[in-house]
Amino acid sequence: MAALDPVVLVTGANGFVGTALCRSLARAGYRVRRAVRARAPGGATEAVADYAVGDIGPATDWGPALEGTACVVHLAARTHVLREAADDPLGEFRRVNVDATRRLAGQAAAAGVRRLVFLSSIKVNGEATAERPYVEDDTPRPEDAYGLTKWEAEQALRELSAAGRMETVVLRPPLVYGPGVKGNFLRLLALVARGVPLPFASLDNRRSLIYVENLADAIRAAIAAPQAAGRTYLVSDGEDVSTPGLVRALAQALRVKARLFACPPAALNAAAALFGKRAQAARLTGSLQIDAARIRRELAWRPPHAFAHGLAETAGWFRETAGGSE
Repeated sequence: MAALDPVVLVTGANGFVGTALCRSLARAGYRVRRAVRARAPGGATEAVADYAVGDIGPATDWGPALEGTACVVHLAARTHVLREAADDPLGEFRRVNVDATRRLAGQAAAAGVRRLVFLSSIKVNGEATAERPYVEDDTPRPEDAYGLTKWEAEQALRELSAAGRMETVVLRPPLVYGPGVKGNFLRLLALVARGVPLPFASLDNRRSLIYVENLADAIRAAIAAPQAAGRTYLVSDGEDVSTPGLVRALAQALRVKARLFACPPAALNAAAALFGKRAQAARLTGSLQIDAARIRRELAWRPPHAFAHGLAETAGWFRETAGGSE
């Protein structure tokens, strides 16, 4: 595909994943169009152009950005909102994650775009694993508005693909980390850097993660591989880690001492529930593993960066920016 027309439109281009992806695509020789809310001075280069589309929704006009585009990578989404202000939170998630996706896909198909790569989430599968890792063919069991609307968007794209209007590829990553990371991973990074004692020593869970540059590489594979058309792939670094193992690895990358003490998981979860933090505690105490064998088998994809390298790059960014904005 790239040899014929290497023009890729990236939505959510200014976000954490989008920034890494646009950089990766430009290095690989693609011409990149970044869909942004508003153009910023100095953002465009010879290989990268900005297209202002405003807030995305069911009425967004993607036409100018889609002209002559071979592939769209749809990253833009409504994710987790710390302080929900919408009267209808699920309706707002659907407006951005489902209706806007359907609008973009319809206009892309009409414009002759060959393929749309959609960044979904492992939350479509569910929030935790027990006996075995998640695989692509598991029955979806989303538990929150974000996961539910990602699944609904996947179904809308599958209908369009089945009708032969445009190829679609879906990627479901677990937690993504790397320079510029925010949210819970950044908060954990800051706690480890400060030497705060953490009550995770007795946990024996396993969680899959993916370094942002590995995810960008997987997206590139999904753009280029003919056999990816119509497929869904789970992606990860392939090196699952326990919560205490992650703390120790972060401490090593930050060149500080890991400070861990034991506390029964049931006590941790009970204490978190008292403060309304049950979901956050579950992500630290429970397991969420994925089996990424399909993308390795079908696309011959391997993550180019080891887990230790991804953590080292993340830790280096953290030290340089004094932790960024927590």
